[in-house]
Amino acid sequence: MTTATQPARRTVRFSVLTDILNDIDRILSGPYVTVGQWTCGQILEHLALTVDCAFDGFKFKAPWLARTFIAPFVKNKVLTSALQPGFKLPQDGNSLLPKPDCDVETAATHLRKSIARFQSELPMQRHPFLGYMTREEWVMATLRHCELHLSFIVPQGA
Repeated sequence: MTTATQPARRTVRFSVLTDILNDIDRILSGPYVTVGQWTCGQILEHLALTVDCAFDGFKFKAPWLARTFIAPFVKNKVLTSALQPGFKLPQDGNSLLPKPDCDVETAATHLRKSIARFQSELPMQRHPFLGYMTREEWVMATLRHCELHLSFIVPQGA
């Protein structure tokens, strides 16, 4: 398939965590295509792994200079604006990369459970770039991150 015939990413905007769950249900209820390098299962698993890190901790952090002098000035934009594709995780962030053979249903279940943790647990870990965040900021970061990755899954048909 050439890029001229590939479907484009879709525009996705979430306001609350249940929007993510509803989008996953919509995607999985019918045919879809993925645009980009990951499968649907890989996208969902990556999101689940990342949400888990808000509660369990990240195994990496951005360089001190970026965390100290850049993050405070861009934090609001990162939390409120659409994230741009193309970010490459540092080598020590490989734990967030999904395996090639991720099962869609297993990954979707994992993501649903990860998002449900916001109902019973307080995310207390530091973000690797933005540092300490409140629960609301973690929710906003999760919404933006899910918007980015779920935009690569395009439902087909009506």
